[in-house]
Amino acid sequence: MSEPTTADVMCRRVVTAALDNSFKELVGMMIAHEVSAIPVVDSAGHPVGVVSEEDLAAKLEFHGGAENPPVLAGTHRRMRWHKSSATVAADLMTTPVTTVTEGLNLCAALRLLAGEHASLLCVVNGAGTLVGVLTGRDALRLFLRGDNAIRADLERHLLPASTRVHGVTVHVSGGVVTLDGTLSLHSATERAEWIARRVPGVITVRNRLSFDVDDLMITGL
Repeated sequence: MSEPTTADVMCRRVVTAALDNSFKELVGMMIAHEVSAIPVVDSAGHPVGVVSEEDLAAKLEFHGGAENPPVLAGTHRRMRWHKSSATVAADLMTTPVTTVTEGLNLCAALRLLAGEHASLLCVVNGAGTLVGVLTGRDALRLFLRGDNAIRADLERHLLPASTRVHGVTVHVSGGVVTLDGTLSLHSATERAEWIARRVPGVITVRNRLSFDVDDLMITGL
């Protein structure tokens, strides 16, 4: 079964900023487009940084740099103080930018997003040009998939093999999958649940499958 990739959920209609966009322009762009971060691109369309709400809010936090520099604070706070006096995207943006390709497995992309503590991932093509962005919110849209679409995926990936044994019925309600029926082997019931949980949009699986032979007990697994 193919796993979702960044291309399946990323936002392709991306609001971008240039290096010389002013502070006020950046604020206006975020509010007008209801985004919390904006990629900054160079003249060739390559992402070079990201300006986030946090970057812009530093101006309020430190009164535009009027506050004394936080000498004894951590690196992150000192960096925010420096940004508080910035007036253009080039000085406000967070670098380096984290980029991924369209074909990257979504799970790997989300691990990278969490590990980098980034506002978003910039998705680039082979030439390094920005083609989309991926945020946690984009990925969460998978959980809004309709029950019929989820059930169709399950039937395509799960039922062809299982129905040749005794038969499996699949019920999906609100993203919750219930598996009923009987399979020959205990391991087959566990694999059926494993397959179901990997279908995009599935929230949880209620595995009510029974089995004829406990092969896990026999093999000691």
